[in-house]
Amino acid sequence: MFIGKVTGQVVTAQKEPSMAAAKLVVVEAYAGGGPGAATLAPTGRVLVAVDSLGAGIGELVLVTQGSSARLTELTKAMPVDAVVIGLVDTVRLGDRVLCRADGTLGG
Repeated sequence: MFIGKVTGQVVTAQKEPSMAAAKLVVVEAYAGGGPGAATLAPTGRVLVAVDSLGAGIGELVLVTQGSSARLTELTKAMPVDAVVIGLVDTVRLGDRVLCRADGTLGG
């Protein structure tokens, strides 16, 4: 699993029939949490994920990939490799808040 930020949506004219109702979002992976980290930072890695929760652009999300992505009720019959499985409220490391639900980082 990783934390990412929803940066866009993918709209398709046609999809595999099993995915017809699936909303697709663009997610940029974030990293951080090292010993001196004050915030999470984008890694530059971007992927498309099925949005099982209705995440909006700018929201921080929890994403799972690989075979685990096909274990949700929504995706169990879909040919997917990534799915949004959580909306992030707060990431805290010790006494440091690395991000908040409103999408603000650090502080």
